Amino acid sequence: MAKVLFIGSCILIFHAYIGYPLSVFLFGLIMRKGVKIAPISSSVTVIITVYNEEKNIRRKLENTLNLKYPKEKLQIIVASDGSMDRTNEIVHSYSTIGVELLAIPEHRGKEQAQIAAIKLSRGEIIIFTDVAAMLEPSGLEQIISNFADTSVGCVSSEDKLAARHGKLSGENYYLKYEMLLRRLESKTGSLVGLSGSFFAIRKSICDKFYPDNDFDFKAVLATIKGGMRAVNDPKAIGYYSEASDKKQEFTRKIRTVIRGISQFFMNLEFLNSFRYGLFSYKFFCHKLLRWLVPFFLIAFFLSSLLLAVRSVLFLVIFLSQALFYFLGAWEWRKGGASLPFYIKIPMYFLMVNAAIFIAWCQYLKGERMVIWTPTKR
Repeated sequence: MAKVLFIGSCILIFHAYIGYPLSVFLFGLIMRKGVKIAPISSSVTVIITVYNEEKNIRRKLENTLNLKYPKEKLQIIVASDGSMDRTNEIVHSYSTIGVELLAIPEHRGKEQAQIAAIKLSRGEIIIFTDVAAMLEPSGLEQIISNFADTSVGCVSSEDKLAARHGKLSGENYYLKYEMLLRRLESKTGSLVGLSGSFFAIRKSICDKFYPDNDFDFKAVLATIKGGMRAVNDPKAIGYYSEASDKKQEFTRKIRTVIRGISQFFMNLEFLNSFRYGLFSYKFFCHKLLRWLVPFFLIAFFLSSLLLAVRSVLFLVIFLSQALFYFLGAWEWRKGGASLPFYIKIPMYFLMVNAAIFIAWCQYLKGERMVIWTPTKR
């Protein structure tokens, strides 16, 4: 029984992180779907959702106003979700140069603020972007050009993380992996999730959004259900810094996974491969299978422990895991920027899966996180 548990958990962990990307790559060789990219002149609404961002909002507005796009076709809305600092005052000072302030009196959550902003939007295409994400001057034109393809319903940017002290973090390596996976999925038709910090979507699809939705996940599902696809544009880039508060970032990951799990089980229809084809496979593997990895890791660890008493090979496997987790926990506690990548990667892997495990525990207890507090960077 221990061997069955060991082999099964090993296969599932391997497929979640390596087998799945490899399979999507192979699918891409036989069913590659490109995107027709061309300049278009659609009206655009940029929605920036903020909460107590007096330190960062001015930089974000200057960055947004410097984007290359016809001003007569560009609407900029800042949805202030119950901000209590000087955020509203700063945004209002830009009202004469095309920035609209939507001041929401109560802090009710990011999606509530976005829904309110959508109702005021005039653009055919809506851009959602966070305060922390800095865009290149051509970033708006680039991401909008994907909508020249009528099969495209929403477009994700790629995230690039600015490392602190010039050193790459474990998060940076993990992010590179995610961006690679996003490119592979896009080549086979559609992504499963978007970059929440910078993505574009047709306004007609936003009519299906509700306040309890996790928009970057729901946007894809609404797009697929509408007969279109979600794609990735590697030339549309959102730059942002590492989180300054690791505990807050850990809490954000827990919140994100809880909301993702909720959305997954609310949309089980997408597992119907007869209707949704390859997307059903990607939906299962990229989301549920990845979220189940903490349980596979526990099974792998315990089964190798049981087998270690009878085999030197399994003893080595068990001790290797123990060392991996020790290094991860050590770096997590110390947070040393100067440590080598082979310690930083275990740390971030451990943090991500610990956050997923806690998210499952809270989800199964009936907890659902709706109120949003942005991570400080």
